[in-house]
Amino acid sequence: MLQEQITEYSAEINAFDTSNADELEQFRIRFLGTKGIIKDVFDQFKAVSPEEKRVLGKVLNEFKQLAEAKYSTLTDLISDTGLKTEDSGLDLTLPGEGFEVGARHPLALVRREIIEIFNKLGFSVAEGPEIEDDWHNFSALNFPEEHPARDMQDTFFIKKGGENGDIALRTHTSSVQVRMMEAGKPPFRALMPGRVYRNEAISARAHCFFHQVEGLYVDENVSFADLKQTLFYFVQELYGEGTKVRFRPSYFPFTEPSAEMDISCTICKGDGCQMCKYSGWVEILGCGMVDPNVLENCGIDSKKYSGFAFGMGIERIANLKFEIKDLRLFSENDVRFLKQYKTVIL
Repeated sequence: MLQEQITEYSAEINAFDTSNADELEQFRIRFLGTKGIIKDVFDQFKAVSPEEKRVLGKVLNEFKQLAEAKYSTLTDLISDTGLKTEDSGLDLTLPGEGFEVGARHPLALVRREIIEIFNKLGFSVAEGPEIEDDWHNFSALNFPEEHPARDMQDTFFIKKGGENGDIALRTHTSSVQVRMMEAGKPPFRALMPGRVYRNEAISARAHCFFHQVEGLYVDENVSFADLKQTLFYFVQELYGEGTKVRFRPSYFPFTEPSAEMDISCTICKGDGCQMCKYSGWVEILGCGMVDPNVLENCGIDSKKYSGFAFGMGIERIANLKFEIKDLRLFSENDVRFLKQYKTVIL
C-alpha cells in the first residue's frame, strides 16, 4: 500500500512544472512542509513490518530526494529568469534603487574644525539649555537692567517675570559659561558651541537664529596677551599662515577690556569686496578679559583668578571659509546647495 502511494506521488512530482513562484510555494507546502506528504509517508513507515522497512527505506529516501531536487531546480529557474509573481508584480532580479551617501552640513563641518583646533590647546566642550532664565542669560553676565538686549526687539521672551525672572531663548552661549563656573572650580578651559536666537530681521547677513562657539579660560595669572596668542593661533590654523589679524577696542558687558578681532578678507585677499565692505578686513569674533563682576557672580574670587572669553558666529566663519555670501542658504535645506559639500573634508 505504501509502495503504491510513493509511486503515485513520484509520478506527480516528475510531471510537475511551473514558472510561477506562488505555484512552486504550494508544491513545497504540499510535499516538503511540516504537515506535507513526505512527513506523512515517513510516519506511515514507522508502522510497517521490519521486512518491509528493509525494502521501503531506500525507496523513501529516494522519494524525498526527488521532491527536494524538483523544488531546488524550479527555484533556481525562477530566480534566473526573473519572472514576476502574480500577487506582488515585482521583478526580484531588477537592480535595487540607489541612494545617495549623505554628508555633513557646512556649519557642522566648520563647527567640528573649530573644536578640533581648540582641542589642541586643551579646550573641552560644554553645552547647556537653549531656554534660559534671566540670571544665566543676562544678570550674571553683568547686563544692566536697562540694557537694550533685554528688550523685546532683541530677545525672544517665553515668559515674563516669575520666580527665576524672565524666561527666554538664549541670545548667546555665554549662559553656558555661567553654568560651568557656578558648578565647578577654576581652572576652566572650555568651548560652548550651540544655537542662539535673536529677534532680528532675516537677510543675507542676519537671521533670527544662528550658531555660536564661545570660549572661556579662567585660571591664575591669565592675561590679555594669552588671549591674543590663543586667537592668533586659531586664525592661522583655520585660514592658513599669513592671515593678518587686528584687534579693535570694543564693549561687552561681561568683559573688560573688550575687543573685536578682524582678519584680512579671505575672499578678496584684502583688495576689497562686498563681504568686507571694501575695507579688506572682516570682523569674525568678539573677545576680552572676563569682568571681575562676572567671576564674583559665579562664586569665583576675582582677586585670585582672571580669565578671557571670546565668541564667534559659525555662519560668519563658514561664509569666509566657503565664500558663501547669503547665510540664509544654511537653513533653507536646498539639496543643490548641500550637495556641494559632500567631498569637503576638514
